[in-house]
Amino acid sequence: MKKVVMYCTSTCQFCHKAEKLLNKKGAQIEKINIEGNKPKIKEMIKKSKRNTVPQIFIGGKHIGGFDELAELEVRGKLNKILC
Repeated sequence: MKKVVMYCTSTCQFCHKAEKLLNKKGAQIEKINIEGNKPKIKEMIKKSKRNTVPQIFIGGKHIGGFDELAELEVRGKLNKILC
């Protein structure tokens, strides 16, 4: 299974939903909490070109946020991307 990295905050409900879906798939998630961490916020924005959480990377590829992750699941593509 590919490495999953998720930039998140502890209070973000979409982050929790993304984590739940990824856990259901058996993914091991490296969570990077950006709350109050300006260097990590800058890192996330530089990598994703977005300033909202979650920002999800699978196998080094930017997937997007929860909406994009959920869309991959609905379209039956998430399993393939994770493997």
